[in-house]
Amino acid sequence: MNTPQPSQKRTKIIYWIFTLWMALGMVSTAIVQLMKNSDELANFTNLGYPSYLMTIIGVWKILGVIAILIPKRLLLKEWAYAGFFFVMSGAVISHLIVGDTAGRTFPAVLLFVLVLISWYFRPADRKITVID
Repeated sequence: MNTPQPSQKRTKIIYWIFTLWMALGMVSTAIVQLMKNSDELANFTNLGYPSYLMTIIGVWKILGVIAILIPKRLLLKEWAYAGFFFVMSGAVISHLIVGDTAGRTFPAVLLFVLVLISWYFRPADRKITVID
């Protein structure tokens, strides 16, 4: 029986901590967006986006979390990470452009960082390997 090397075990622990934290953040913000919470609606309006975008992003966030958490489906995981990257980097940039305070921008920055860390530390069995 092969036991994982200490660095592999550490990497896997980091991956799961940040991935579950990211998943929780994505699902919770998706629920708020799907419920059309008044604070979230005001946030979207402040950023200049239409309210129907909340539904689209909310649904895609939930589907992205499912794709990342289920086993196998490596290409689907990469697409989900790419989607999260674009949505969260766009959110950060949008907050910066409209001059939002650090307090209003921080949640988007946090989710963006969680996406990057989760993607970076994903285990080998969750990566697409290219054979030359």
